[in-house]
Amino acid sequence: MNAPAPALYFTRISHVRRAPVHHEFEYRGYSWYFDLAAPPRLPMPLRPLGYFRAADHLSGPGDDLRSRVDAVLTEHDIDCAGGHVTGLMSARALGYVFDPLTVFWCHGPDGGLRCVIAEVHNTYGGRHSYVLRPDADGRALADKRFYVSPFNAVDGRYHLRLPEPAEGLALRIVLRRDGVPPFFASMTGQRLPVTTGTILRAQLRAPLSPWLTAARIRRQGIALWARGLPIVPRPCRPDSRRSNP
Repeated sequence: MNAPAPALYFTRISHVRRAPVHHEFEYRGYSWYFDLAAPPRLPMPLRPLGYFRAADHLSGPGDDLRSRVDAVLTEHDIDCAGGHVTGLMSARALGYVFDPLTVFWCHGPDGGLRCVIAEVHNTYGGRHSYVLRPDADGRALADKRFYVSPFNAVDGRYHLRLPEPAEGLALRIVLRRDGVPPFFASMTGQRLPVTTGTILRAQLRAPLSPWLTAARIRRQGIALWARGLPIVPRPCRPDSRRSNP
């Protein structure tokens, strides 16, 4: 099976919280999708606006993204040797990256999907990867094990739908807890080829996207705090860890 060509997805990200206060927001952005063996390389004048470093993802050994993914797979006794791995993520811009959710789709040599790695980042510099085995519709379950927001405790269960992107992108995460209305997050978008024109359009859509994303999240946090939502203290344990749900 041939690996997909690199692509850009112009996205809409939405969050809906229903308790203890109702709060929802939506914003526009963009994400990169590519085979880890061949990350996109922008023309030199545009390169400061979009480049990739392996160290930004998946704690552990490896000087490139594929090596880091393979190390995670080895820990979980998953063999994808000879298969391709694709990723959906944000690029660095002017030396900074913040990517709330990075997703890796790991294929065997026959092209079949073996597993999905969903890596979650928080604004405190922590990250945590969930190794998932979704069904044919991209659905999977995972116990929450990582402190993402100061307004959400580390409990409950994620119901995820993470189908690999095609012409469209449609990712969805629902956090469910006993006796609490679910928390929803989604990312949708349309596929575009990587060209100078689409890169420039992406910058107009979300200028310096990692900086803008981090600022938006902090602004939403201030809004929740101003409405009296109690802050949940961070657990006294390392944030960067891996788990198998």
